[in-house]
Amino acid sequence: MKIAVFHGSPRKGNTYFATKIFMDELSNCGDVQYTEFFLPGALPAFCTGCTLCLSGLLAKCPNAEYVIPILDTILQADALIFTTPHYGACSMTGAMKNLFDHLDSLVLTVSPRTEIFNKKAFIITTGTGSTAAIKPIKKVLKHWGMNRVSSLGLRMFTNKWDKMKQAKQAKYEKALRRSAQKFYAAKKKAPYLSTIFYYHMSKFILKNFVGEGNYPYEYWKEKGFFKKRPF
Repeated sequence: MKIAVFHGSPRKGNTYFATKIFMDELSNCGDVQYTEFFLPGALPAFCTGCTLCLSGLLAKCPNAEYVIPILDTILQADALIFTTPHYGACSMTGAMKNLFDHLDSLVLTVSPRTEIFNKKAFIITTGTGSTAAIKPIKKVLKHWGMNRVSSLGLRMFTNKWDKMKQAKQAKYEKALRRSAQKFYAAKKKAPYLSTIFYYHMSKFILKNFVGEGNYPYEYWKEKGFFKKRPF
């Protein structure tokens, strides 16, 4: 299994420690190959809002040298892991938000990729508002058409894992390992109802408000998305 891991912070604190436990258990389940991206190092430039990617010109993105290798890794992976500590202002880190800004063209209304419809993803967050950090990431991944998105938020009130009581450390490690086992074994399922709804909504918008000769209408037409649901 090829897994792309996106670390939302370069700081190797609680989230990183939790992710390593999760990854260790995945490796215990079978043959797993990881490609890890540490943000913002792997994507050091902010999205400029040029909208070239929304026009089918992702290769001309000002930051294409970083974005294209990331996108290629995502498309070639069997599964994805996104990790971030909870940040009060935006739930996820700014670096993680920047990643999703650069990949905005993957949403169903623009140029979704068929490879993503077969993938599963897992979100790991830590912090006092860890569950709040999960929601926007899960929403983005569902808009990509991800087949299944699972998550685990660990609420902790310390920035040092080893400062927690031993019982709590053991509880969280058990939860991480159990989640990893379930994630490894998870098979492709029928698409989310929200994905189906979003697909039909996107098709309606493109047919009625974008039209032939324009992007992404022509992209959908070329891929055959108007004739048949791609998942």
